[in-house]
Amino acid sequence: MGSIADFAKSLIDGNEREVRKLQHYVEEVNALELEYLELTDDQLRERGRQFRERIQEALAKRLAAEQLQEKGQEYYLALQEALDGILPEVFAAVREASRRTLGQGLPPDHPRAMRHFDVQIMGGAVLHQGRIAEMKTGEGKTLVATLPISLNALSGDGAHLATTNDYLAKRDARWNGPIYHMLGLGVAVIQHDASYLYDPDFRRDDESLDQLREISRREAYLADVTYATHSEFGFDYLRDNLEFDADGLRQRPLNFAIVDEVDSILVDEARTPLIISGQAEDQSEVYYRVDRVVRGLAADRHYTVDEKQRTSTLTDEGTRAVERGLGIHNLADDMRAMSIVNASLKAHYIFRKDIDYVVYQHKGDNGRVGEQEIVIVDEFTGRLMHGRRYNEGLHQAIEAKENVKVQHESQTIATITYQNYFRL
Repeated sequence: MGSIADFAKSLIDGNEREVRKLQHYVEEVNALELEYLELTDDQLRERGRQFRERIQEALAKRLAAEQLQEKGQEYYLALQEALDGILPEVFAAVREASRRTLGQGLPPDHPRAMRHFDVQIMGGAVLHQGRIAEMKTGEGKTLVATLPISLNALSGDGAHLATTNDYLAKRDARWNGPIYHMLGLGVAVIQHDASYLYDPDFRRDDESLDQLREISRREAYLADVTYATHSEFGFDYLRDNLEFDADGLRQRPLNFAIVDEVDSILVDEARTPLIISGQAEDQSEVYYRVDRVVRGLAADRHYTVDEKQRTSTLTDEGTRAVERGLGIHNLADDMRAMSIVNASLKAHYIFRKDIDYVVYQHKGDNGRVGEQEIVIVDEFTGRLMHGRRYNEGLHQAIEAKENVKVQHESQTIATITYQNYFRL
């Protein structure tokens, strides 16, 4: 019991040490509050311009012209130092911009002033350092993000905020747009089918798009601040890697990003990479044929199962049985057939109906029964993952197993995991 208590105490003590390390940021930002409170709107906007100049001057002092252009490791180390040097001033400016815009100019001590609390200043510093800040719903994480996003956007290299869905991306870009605008920063939002720039003077009849002027996706990435879902950021990166002409690129070199719901994106989604695929040739008959052979195999005699590794392997006798059933002289020499057989083994003896996947019944016209579809079940949430498909022929093998129409197999053209994308 003592060791458990000691361990718990060490966690608490460690957390308190981290808080003490961050306290000096709060003290420095608070010391500047009165000064920024007395600035006019134009003077506050001018501070934003001055911050940009000071960052560039600091970089020019540290780096040669070639290093400034190449933007390698030395550049980012120098940039980090420059940003750290002006962090209290920028955070104080963002706090004041928030009070004047979102808080409608209410006094700093007013409960609806939308002034960043001390703990939010700490959270902003943690995020700027590239660490994770855990915040509960209602603690103002949307407002916290404006601090490090503004600081890093002032470098001119762009700052991204990755949300979990289009609605949140658009909502947060519109909500925080006035803060960025007051500091002279442009903010854009990318949706699945369109991109917009926040413009306070732009009006629309559609209230959900008010103050959002449509722009190209390339222009959205050139904005100082860009909001989008993590999947839009990731897929645009993959699309750019398939471009032959530089004029077709969407993203510029990546600089800084904050990821909302980071545990879900980098942990829960770890085994679900982003994939751009093209349609391969139709081999549905091959899958049905292999399925008829594999479903007749006997456990242990023809195949073995490793539940822990989620694999199923043919025995020597099983290999001969499959070769006879498919009319193949040597299965090992036919890599395509071997791949489909392995997928079928997993479909039959590893993946379970109503646990790993469901046979989803679509509704047809006029009350008729529509087509059936294999839909993956999210192992963490139990939700149906419509639109997602297993790769390497597994989805087709499950379709054959359940006697559902086998869809054309897709061929992976480009792929990346969220972890690898956000490491770039």
